[in-house]
Amino acid sequence: MAKNKITRRQAVKNMSLSIGAMSIGGSVMAKGLQEDPTFLNNNQGTLKGNINHSACRWCYQKIPLQEFAQKGKEIGLKGIDLLKPDEWKIVQDLGIECSLATDTFASITHGFNDSKNHENLQAQYQDLISKASHAGIKQVIVFSGNRNGISDEKGWEQCAKGLDALVKHAEKNNVTLIMELLNSKVDHKDYQCDYTPWGVALVDKIGSPNFKLLYDIYHMQIMEGDIIATIKKYNEHISHYHTGGVPGRNEINNNQELNYPAIMKAILATGFKGYVAQEFIPTYDDTLSALKEGIMICDV
Repeated sequence: MAKNKITRRQAVKNMSLSIGAMSIGGSVMAKGLQEDPTFLNNNQGTLKGNINHSACRWCYQKIPLQEFAQKGKEIGLKGIDLLKPDEWKIVQDLGIECSLATDTFASITHGFNDSKNHENLQAQYQDLISKASHAGIKQVIVFSGNRNGISDEKGWEQCAKGLDALVKHAEKNNVTLIMELLNSKVDHKDYQCDYTPWGVALVDKIGSPNFKLLYDIYHMQIMEGDIIATIKKYNEHISHYHTGGVPGRNEINNNQELNYPAIMKAILATGFKGYVAQEFIPTYDDTLSALKEGIMICDV
């Protein structure tokens, strides 16, 4: 019995060796990706099929959309986020969905929290919802807008008022409007829908299955942390997820602080069947290898 006893010092030593091995493994993956575009093809298996993988178009703008959709499909994408109407058919013809629709008028800074924006936004979004429905697209993104001196309570009331008619139109067209949670510390100064409880209260106020939240993991880690507990608590209010490494908004590997496999398992445990979209800014020379790495990390 005494011979098998492990001292505290030995346990700490063993732990240090294990952590060192994991760090080396992560470094090897990152190095392999940057030096050899086929690295992941040679070192990873097939996808498990539990996560519906998507990616945000703006992160890969240098790649023509048709090429991005085709190569994205080969590495596991089922959808592409934030496509405009003239882009939908390009990806649909290749068997990829537009997992989240937008248009040029959609504004992060000038949103539904200001009644001055309602008339124009309502007209333009009504048309976008109709187009999305006709194209078989299920989700359209909306934004709260910046505070610009508007209190959280007033902004919440104005969002509910401005979105009411559009949500009813979305219900008739089998489309869900989703408001994105964004951080107001680093990337989107003064944005109003910057805490999950604020967005949840808005979802409850509107009270429709066709209005929910886009929970951006990167943004909410910066604002409030407690990612897994928040997902468990508010999963019924969430229709879509975005990823990103913290800090920096780059690759979601072990060079950042979030444990994405654990987060993905928590999402799956809620029964979520929607899309998880990669929204990090690639730093690898081969940006598609960076995307595939993100997909593999999230494929639990």
